[in-house]
Amino acid sequence: MSETENKGTANIFSPLTEEGIRGDGQAKWYVVHTYSGHENKVKVNIEKMVENRGMQDTILEIIVPTEDRVEIKDGQRKIKTRKMFPGYVIIKMIVTNESWYLVRNTQGVTGFVGHGSEPVPLTPEEVARMGIEKIDIDLDVEVGDTVRVINGPFESFMGEVLDINKDKQVLTVKVSMFGRDTPVELEFNQVDKL
Repeated sequence: MSETENKGTANIFSPLTEEGIRGDGQAKWYVVHTYSGHENKVKVNIEKMVENRGMQDTILEIIVPTEDRVEIKDGQRKIKTRKMFPGYVIIKMIVTNESWYLVRNTQGVTGFVGHGSEPVPLTPEEVARMGIEKIDIDLDVEVGDTVRVINGPFESFMGEVLDINKDKQVLTVKVSMFGRDTPVELEFNQVDKL
């Protein structure tokens, strides 16, 4: 086999290193679709390959989101852990040709969520809502300020800030509903200062 033929076949199995970064070079959360029931195997396989190839600075974290549920069976309370998103693994990574190739070609992975070969990252709001990563929001409001609710059941309502809890990232807002002032607890990402 000539050197040119050898080069051609090598590129079928590995990405071209000179193509480099596909995204903006920032680490973001991406969703990877897997065969149902293979989520933990995919996580372990990717972690092993990342360690073997020394790619810890490109693929930072891999999680299979789970939640604990209390089930009562025959009068006994049992805590069962179940996957929140069966068939999906969530990965924090910098998308380069090499990292994309490694994840995409892991046994059990059917592909990234996105269009074609361009994975679409989760927005900060989606990350916060899913509870994957705690994102502290620096909200510049004080007690007595007026805020507008930008999402949730009280969307487009306006109200006065009564209390702020920076640790929990929530504030209490006095909203006027049906002619009455009602205090409601809102998360920082649900309001905008006027």
